[in-house]
Amino acid sequence: MSKRSTSQNVPKEMQARFDEISQLTDAFSQAYLNDEYEEACRQLTATLCRKRPSPLSQGKAATWACAIIHALGTVNFLFDSSQKPYVPASQIWSYFGLSSSTMQAKSKQIRDLLDMYQFAPAWTLPSMVDQNPLIWMLEVNGLIIDVRHAPRAIQEEALRKGLIPYIPEA
Repeated sequence: MSKRSTSQNVPKEMQARFDEISQLTDAFSQAYLNDEYEEACRQLTATLCRKRPSPLSQGKAATWACAIIHALGTVNFLFDSSQKPYVPASQIWSYFGLSSSTMQAKSKQIRDLLDMYQFAPAWTLPSMVDQNPLIWMLEVNGLIIDVRHAPRAIQEEALRKGLIPYIPEA
């Protein structure tokens, strides 16, 4: 399983920008999402701040905050009304006073830069891990298997190698 950094450390020259964008994502998360999204937004913002050159050094903070929320929402099915939390994409761009096309363009830039896609294991929220089949698919002897249904010894080896987040309950 690919890992993302949970660090919120950023280069000194990006600290003010990180704080500015995080204030905006925190406010939206507190109003419409949850603590899990708030934390993931901060981690994604920090990751983008550490990129060389950082895309966040240019443009408006509100545009980046909007795009960060949209990118994480895309990975975690935020726009699916059967999920909780659920927020329509239009609510995100209107909250930040942007157009849909601006939000989507910046979100795509982030997703392309960090290889983010629906069910991307590295950016799946902890509450969504059990529902994400990509986290549990492993190649064993040339075959793709769902490790949740594999013998315990295979599960233990996959956990030891960091390929799965935990050993699933039987």
